[in-house]
Amino acid sequence: MSPSTGAGAAPGHERFPTFFDQVPGITLHDPLAQLLGSSEGGLVHYRYADAVRLAGHSCPTVASAYTLTRLALQRLYADATPVRGQVRVSLAEPLEAGTAGVVGAVAGLLTGAAGAGGFKGLAGQFVRRERMLWGQEQPLELRYTRLDTGQTVDAQGHAQRVPAHPDTFPLLQRCLAGMATEEERQAFGAHWQDRVRRLLVDHADDGGVWELQPGN
Repeated sequence: MSPSTGAGAAPGHERFPTFFDQVPGITLHDPLAQLLGSSEGGLVHYRYADAVRLAGHSCPTVASAYTLTRLALQRLYADATPVRGQVRVSLAEPLEAGTAGVVGAVAGLLTGAAGAGGFKGLAGQFVRRERMLWGQEQPLELRYTRLDTGQTVDAQGHAQRVPAHPDTFPLLQRCLAGMATEEERQAFGAHWQDRVRRLLVDHADDGGVWELQPGN
């Protein structure tokens, strides 16, 4: 899998896998960005590469959080542009469990939702804090709620339905044990990212992998 300087990369610096440019992005309207003159009309376009920059790596967890959030926002807003900062996100897992922190960070990147340390707002507007909740009783992994209408979408990823190449985990063990050759390290990375590619590109809108349903 050849690298690329696409996805906003500067030559000689980031070199992401070429498939990053094939992953669907999403354009959001951020009223705070508009007020502060950060972007014309407050429109901000997010790509998978932004989630990778935030997390520091590309993996099925990051891919799942990105895709579920993208699809949930599209479901909540239909043909309208989703509004960043106007969606609450809740997770079934507590913050300390597993990958909940990574999932929350990626979901927060797109929605603007944040925990107790988030932006407190300006004169009661543009508040971002306390809009990311963990350890909630809910039917699926994630719940997205529009604050203006109360409409809710529940979401869950089933990444296990897109299995890894059979050599992936034996190669990972060799890498972690310090026994892998450079060729084996490269092979592991290629297998790992190929699974991410299949999740993000081949199954970008696959209802069998990304489960979304109206919340109650």
